[in-house]
Amino acid sequence: MDRVEPAPELRDKHALSIIAGDDHDPFSYLGMHEHQGGLTVRAFRPGATAVEVVDRASGETVAGLPRIHEAGMFAGPLPAGRGRFAYRLRVKTPSSEELIEDPYAFGPVLGELDLYLHAEGNYLRGFEKMGAHPCVRDGVEGTSFAVWAPNAKRVSVVGDFNGWDGRVHPMRLHPGAGIWDIFLPGVGPGTRYKFEIKARSGAILLKADPFAFQAEIPPRTASLVSADARSGAEREETGKGPHADRRSPVAIYECHLRSWRRIPEEDNRNLTYRELADTLVPYVKDMGFTHIELMPISEHPFDGSWGYQPTALFAATSRYGSPEDFRHFVHRCHEEGIGVILDWAAGHFPGDAHGLHMFDGTHLYEHADPREGFHPDWGSYIYNFGRNEVRGLLLSNALFWLARFGIDGLRVDAVASMLYRNYSRKEGEWVPNIHGGVENLEAIDFLRRMNELVYANNPEAITVAEESTAWPMVSKPTYLGGLGFGFKWNMGWMHDTLRYMSKEPIHRKYHHNDLTFGLLYAFTENFILPLSHDEVVHGKGSLIAKMPGDYWQKFANLRAYYTFMYTMPGKKLLFMGAELAQWNEWDHDASLDWHLLDYESHRGIKQCLKDLNWLYRNRGALHQRDCEPEGFSWIDCNDGDSGVLSYIRRGADPNDFVVVVCNFTPVVRENYRIGVPQSGRYYEAFNSDSTFYGGSNVGNGSGLATTGTPLHGQPDSLCVKLPPLGAFVLVPEGR
Repeated sequence: MDRVEPAPELRDKHALSIIAGDDHDPFSYLGMHEHQGGLTVRAFRPGATAVEVVDRASGETVAGLPRIHEAGMFAGPLPAGRGRFAYRLRVKTPSSEELIEDPYAFGPVLGELDLYLHAEGNYLRGFEKMGAHPCVRDGVEGTSFAVWAPNAKRVSVVGDFNGWDGRVHPMRLHPGAGIWDIFLPGVGPGTRYKFEIKARSGAILLKADPFAFQAEIPPRTASLVSADARSGAEREETGKGPHADRRSPVAIYECHLRSWRRIPEEDNRNLTYRELADTLVPYVKDMGFTHIELMPISEHPFDGSWGYQPTALFAATSRYGSPEDFRHFVHRCHEEGIGVILDWAAGHFPGDAHGLHMFDGTHLYEHADPREGFHPDWGSYIYNFGRNEVRGLLLSNALFWLARFGIDGLRVDAVASMLYRNYSRKEGEWVPNIHGGVENLEAIDFLRRMNELVYANNPEAITVAEESTAWPMVSKPTYLGGLGFGFKWNMGWMHDTLRYMSKEPIHRKYHHNDLTFGLLYAFTENFILPLSHDEVVHGKGSLIAKMPGDYWQKFANLRAYYTFMYTMPGKKLLFMGAELAQWNEWDHDASLDWHLLDYESHRGIKQCLKDLNWLYRNRGALHQRDCEPEGFSWIDCNDGDSGVLSYIRRGADPNDFVVVVCNFTPVVRENYRIGVPQSGRYYEAFNSDSTFYGGSNVGNGSGLATTGTPLHGQPDSLCVKLPPLGAFVLVPEGR
């Protein structure tokens, strides 16, 4: 190629900065512009030998553009008197010739209102323009791109369409908002792309799109232009799950999609969203759960993070298929009357090079001070909740899942780590708030705003906090000073009761308060009783493995524990595999141990949980007042020596009640007397010791009549037979 001396025009620093890949406003130079009384077209096409301007309407070649710099800068005037017109560029290289639309002939992607809302942290539907959106502009198909990188020297879109060369498609900067945008004609769904960011330091960063709607399957890290971004699909297309509030039955099946079931015959691959729609959904319905809670599905690079270290919050992971495939899964759930709750990791993010960390060469999404911006437990980075644009990204993401996929709720992960500045930190390793306290005031404001927006935009949705401290009013409305969540996981109940159940029965009388202590605070929040994934990993052992005793006793203990859980105040959550009584801890790389259902004792556990779900959903006394003290009263909570608890659950109608008796010792107790609130006959609605579940069938199968003797502060009493390591539910005749 002959050397071309720079034309006088190239003495312009603007032009030279484009060639050097440093320019933040290429649109004011490239494309068609008025110049010296006429029109000039400029194009920067590295590798081209010739560039011509072609009239889009007529196909006429209007002008050839001289190459004015060997790097690939072409510029030249149009014929005198020619007005503005829609044009294309014919670009010739030594091996090809193509007719292309000029990206620099199109206006901005974002308007002034978009920019203002973004800067204010109120760009709540930012997902409609930020990121990559296939669209048609001026009759030309392509994709618009927008990204926030206020401290970058230059930002370009790179991908297969331009040889990943950041010089080819530099973007336009909107200085006040720090957003860069461009419309690229001819780029469509399925295209791989990233943003090449030139930092002020001169470092070149290749970043995935924070607003990407689809990403490559890890370990590959490029974002994908998604047809789903163009669909505009909203909640109505997926339907709705069951209504969930304080008085509704809520029984949640927590699930990790990759390890629920795998296909050994096909290299142990995981199921796709569509295969899960055909298998997981009917399974959950058959088991009687009301909701599926999916562990995080936002795209994440490391399988071992279980999804809690996301790099693309808006992208349903491609491990299982496309966004449309995921929407199909949600739709199938709704068709079967099952709600979908997403585990939402909005507290921290990983430090992968293609992710949010040091996004534009600065601490953009995280605090610069590691005492505020780095999480020592997880080796991850903490969002700067005090920054408007960061808060806006997270708020729009919360609304995105509900609006675009019809998700029925968000379970917010690790809320305690967001609320406290000293969370898991030693003295001197954290920065006090402006008042000198430990509270993260910015995160508190964010959580309240998120909850207000979710319930305002989706009144039937729910939000759930995984919060492990005594922070007050987590599930109370913000107008009362609460955080505004709909529900809170009762971590204390989980830890206390599992500690009790792990003891040998002979020692349990010394730990009786582990079962009863939770009722002292049971109605301070709208609680969910969780037996979650956290309790069956990292050496903690599976639920069945925690149970003491011989083989029969382990299963009896687990059945009694599940019965106790389902009859206590609070909504229910079980992690997958609990219904199988898995011996092994959960392994995110392996399928559940479905072969265990070949054994009667494991089938008994599954049937026991299935029947408990039915009982819980269909007995108003067991769910209508889960969150109200009027829904629960002890009969006798003091018989620790016998390992027996008895209590009453009431529904919205005070006359609708059930009596529950639990025996946590391996002793059959004859003629055990309990007080009851009503005289007459009682029948067993459920008994965990039934032979249907692998039990010894000890109970009160023919029914019981009251004795006429008051007891335990109740007007009458019953003499019951208690099964060993068993629990049963009694209902009065006529109910």
